[in-house]
Amino acid sequence: MSDDLKRGLEGVLVAESELSYIDGDAGKLVYRGYSIEDLAREASYEEVVYLLWHDELPDAEELADFESWMAERRAIDDEVLSIVRKLAEADEVPMAALRTIVSSLSAYDADADHEDVTDLDVNLRMACRITAKIPTALAAFERVRNGKEPIEPREDLDHAENFLYMLNGEVPDDVLAETFDMALVLHADHGLNASTFSAMVTASTLSDLHSAVTSAVGTLAGSLHGGANANVMRMLKEVDESGDDPTEWVENALAEGRRVPGFGHRVYNVKDPRAKILGEKSKALAEAAGDTKWYDYSVAIEEYIAEEKGLAPNVDFYSASTYYQMGIPIDIYTPIFAVSRVAGWIAHVLEQYEDNRLIRPRARYVGPTDLPFPALEDR
Repeated sequence: MSDDLKRGLEGVLVAESELSYIDGDAGKLVYRGYSIEDLAREASYEEVVYLLWHDELPDAEELADFESWMAERRAIDDEVLSIVRKLAEADEVPMAALRTIVSSLSAYDADADHEDVTDLDVNLRMACRITAKIPTALAAFERVRNGKEPIEPREDLDHAENFLYMLNGEVPDDVLAETFDMALVLHADHGLNASTFSAMVTASTLSDLHSAVTSAVGTLAGSLHGGANANVMRMLKEVDESGDDPTEWVENALAEGRRVPGFGHRVYNVKDPRAKILGEKSKALAEAAGDTKWYDYSVAIEEYIAEEKGLAPNVDFYSASTYYQMGIPIDIYTPIFAVSRVAGWIAHVLEQYEDNRLIRPRARYVGPTDLPFPALEDR
C-alpha cells in the first residue's frame, strides 16, 4: 500500500463544518461552541436539536414553539404503522426495520415531493417530522414484536419522556427521564463519523432528506459503527453469568483472542468525554436502585484495560449499563443511537446543501493493464 494512501480516509479533511468539534487528545467535544459537559447537564435534547439546526440556542418562546411543533408531529400514519407491524411480525432485525421505516416515512410526508431538495424551510419541516416520528415507530416495533399493542404518543411529554412512555407504557420518573434525555444529548452529533458522512454523500448528489437519513441508518447498522453498546452489555451479562471476577474474565477473554467492546476510538486518544458523563449517570442509577453490580463490573474492566492495553472507554461502554438499568432491551440500543443522532445527520445534510459539491473521491488503480482479450473458446 502506498504511503500517501489514506485507508478509511483517516485524517483526510473533506469538509468545513460549524456543527461539532472534537479534540481527541484533550477529550473534548463541542456542539456549535458549547461544551458537551454544559449541554448534557443544562440543555434538553430539543434545545440541542434546535441549536444544531438553527445555529444558536433558542430563547424561551422559540423553544416552546419548537417543542410544540415536534410534539404535534409524533404520530405515524396508519400505513406506516402497518409496515411496522409487518416488520415486527417477520422478526426483522431492529436496525433493518428502522431503515425500512425511515424510508417509508417519505411516502406520507407532505413536503417529500418538493422539487428543490435544498429548500431550507421545507427541509426543516421534514426534519422535524422525521425526528419526531422515529421514536414512535421504534417504540411501536418493539411492542408489537413482544405481542403488545403500540402506544400513541403524548404531546404533553418531552421527547425523552414520550419515548420511554411509548416503550414501557408508563411515564418515567424524573431520574429516568433526565438520564435518557442526557443520553440523547450526548449522542446527537459527533463530527464526520461514518453514518454522518454517508448521509452527506447521499445529499451531495442532490438526493432528498429521507434518502440521506436512510443511508445513515444503513451505515449505523454496521458492526464497526453501531452496536458496540449492545455488545458491551452482552459482555457484562456474560461476566455475571460466569461467576468470575470481571478482571479475571477479561484477562481470559483477551488470552483467547476475544475483543473487549467499548474501548478505543478512531478520534479519541483519551477517555471519551461522553463516557465520563454517562459513567456518572450509570453510577447514580445503580445507587438509586440499590444494586451497583453492572457499574462495578464496568469500572473494574475499564481499569484493567487501561493498565494492560492503554485504551480508554468510548461512549458505548457506559451507555450499555445506563440503558440496561432503565429497562431498555439490548438489541434496540443501536436504534436508540439513531433516535438521537438523526439530529446531527440532518444538521450535516443541511450544511451540505448550503454549499453543495458532489462528493466523488477517486481510487488508485492497481490491477493489471493491457491484457489481450481471449476468445470465448480459449477461456
